[in-house]
Amino acid sequence: MAERKVVSYKVLVGMEIHVQLSTKSKMFTGAANGFGGEPNSQVDEQVLGLPGVLPVMNKKAVEYAIRVGLALNCQIAKRTKWDRKSYYYPDLPKNYQISQYDLPLCFAGNFELIKRDGEKKTIRIRRAHLEEDAGKLMHEAPGGYAIDHSIVDLNRAGTPLLEIVTEPDFSAADEVAQFGQELQKLVQFLGVSDGQMQMGQMRFEPNINLHITDEVGQVQKTAITEIKNLNSFSVLERATSYEVQRQLTAWQKTGSLGRKSTYGWDEASGQTFLQREKEDADDYRYFPDPDLVPVEVDEAWLAEIKSQVGELPAARRKRYVDALGLSPIDAATLAGDRETGDFYEAVIAAGGEPKRVSNLLLSHGRRLANIQSKPLAEIGISPARFAQIAKLLEDQKIAAGTAGVLLDKLVQADQPPEALAAELGLMQVSDSGAIDTAIDALIAANPKALSDFKCGKQSAMGSLIGMVMKSAKGLNPKMVGDRLRERLSG
Repeated sequence: MAERKVVSYKVLVGMEIHVQLSTKSKMFTGAANGFGGEPNSQVDEQVLGLPGVLPVMNKKAVEYAIRVGLALNCQIAKRTKWDRKSYYYPDLPKNYQISQYDLPLCFAGNFELIKRDGEKKTIRIRRAHLEEDAGKLMHEAPGGYAIDHSIVDLNRAGTPLLEIVTEPDFSAADEVAQFGQELQKLVQFLGVSDGQMQMGQMRFEPNINLHITDEVGQVQKTAITEIKNLNSFSVLERATSYEVQRQLTAWQKTGSLGRKSTYGWDEASGQTFLQREKEDADDYRYFPDPDLVPVEVDEAWLAEIKSQVGELPAARRKRYVDALGLSPIDAATLAGDRETGDFYEAVIAAGGEPKRVSNLLLSHGRRLANIQSKPLAEIGISPARFAQIAKLLEDQKIAAGTAGVLLDKLVQADQPPEALAAELGLMQVSDSGAIDTAIDALIAANPKALSDFKCGKQSAMGSLIGMVMKSAKGLNPKMVGDRLRERLSG
């Protein structure tokens, strides 16, 4: 049978993103929440689903979810409720998951994605709702030992899980991966999740289908497939790209539009594979949880949470470029991490010139933070000291190359940078008399270099400045250059 002809096709991808929230306790019980620990050590009667236990809502998890909803420009429900989603699986001892069905906490939002080519694209957010995570099935024993059965670790069960669902607004695999990266930065910036994918704290599930225009002008719509539990941006992009081509090829060769299904990703073969046909909502038998009261979000509580969100990375990045004159790359680096951005703001507030401070923090500040394996704010140098060093550079009292020496010394012992620079002999000489004396000595001793410059060999100027600087240490190089040009052009 001849292959069917594809005139054109449109890719539609929606995303489901699961984000574990970094609260101290779990969603509906006081059991400890967090990655690691001996298997099945972070459980209690509620996680195990023992008879007679009752859930108690984690208020902090609700507040964290609302923070994310506000950052995604969502509407926040004034009243929402909890629902039971029923299904049997070994990593969910209760045989149901407490989730939200028809009244999600956050809904009708949007996120502006700036694509790699600079084009802006609005991604609509359908909903963001809270639920509890399930445990983890393992098919080999800890330590890599082979076993002939599956075992379960319930440490993850009950973890607060925020599920963010987008509309099918992505049209390319790279957009999907970029959105995942931006969302990771956002939840980390908001302080609601560590967002570490290798720890399962963020998991991505793209829902993919195609609208194929055939040779007679009819539009053929493939069934939506969901790829489960992708945990890296590279895999997310490759799996999405592969599934698009798989659906396209399947229609070309067989005419099949497929069935609504759940797929997995096999890293070894670089292919998606069928897991099961997709359940419908009716299969889960949703009904309101009888043991939990509805959540009421009043204006006072919402205002308090809004105050915790503050300026978001995109707005901060734009302000750094537009108002402070930073390059887009430097602005993105400073705005991407909340603690670093806040430290930068504090240095500016202490009197540092924005661009010079940016250079200091992104070079020497980051270097010292890496050496100590600590955030910038914890390396032992205050914002005021960074501002004072920036002022010394601005006033040309020290050379750019000596800033690192001063900062290294300040890590060891705090003291005023100007006094420290004087003690170390790093202060630049800006006395015109001393500079003129050095220039006079140069002119007398280097007639060839002077002749070259006067004959139009402008590159000789750098050599002349270097000679002056070498002859008298500590001279201000800018003043040397200015005075030398003035003398030679006279």
